[in-house]
Amino acid sequence: MSVTRTALVTGANRGIGFEIVRQLARLGIVAVIGARDLNEGTAAAAKLQSEGLDVPVVALDVDREDSAAEAVAEVRRLYGRLDVLVNNAAILIDAPGGFKASLFDLESETLRRTMETNLLGPVRLIKAAVPEMREQGYGRIVNVSSGAGQLADMGSGYPAYRMSKTALNALTRITAAELGNGAIKVNAMCPGWVRTDMGGANADRSPEEGADTAVWLATLPDDGPTGGFFRDRKPIAW
Repeated sequence: MSVTRTALVTGANRGIGFEIVRQLARLGIVAVIGARDLNEGTAAAAKLQSEGLDVPVVALDVDREDSAAEAVAEVRRLYGRLDVLVNNAAILIDAPGGFKASLFDLESETLRRTMETNLLGPVRLIKAAVPEMREQGYGRIVNVSSGAGQLADMGSGYPAYRMSKTALNALTRITAAELGNGAIKVNAMCPGWVRTDMGGANADRSPEEGADTAVWLATLPDDGPTGGFFRDRKPIAW
């Protein structure tokens, strides 16, 4: 008897996260929208319902210490399991040092807020989800990172965002190392420059293209990779 997998996608009421939920739901996975604003999450779910996809919503504020555990517990209460976690929620603050700016203009509050969402949020979710995954003997964790966080190709601009994504990549490697080559696979991915509220209208990729690698990593077979960084389903340099 096959098991119906359940996934939780953070920041999924719009953009890449919304498209990840759509693609997972089309594969028959119970794809849960994690949204800070329940009204926005419900509106996103209604769009997918109009496509014949039954998508649930849970309240999830990755910046709040207890919210991750509460969201994971709610998914477990509703569906009895959590198989997939996609850490998609992230911010790029348009403030001094937050956007196309110099490191020397970076304000501490911009860096603090960016790290809170882009790094501490995933840490909280992983710590909440892994015990559930260990108990059921299966798990897929996908961290939506960025080429902006690659040390191999590090440049200037977006200093807070770059540092947060580099740290997210480190979190990916640490988590994968601690869990080993077992039933829980942990990987990071770069969606590329995607046409979203963050990426802007001039980006060269659609949300569908940006979500593809995340969905692939969320549905890896038992012999799939762990501890990797991918774009277009291919490994890229850290």
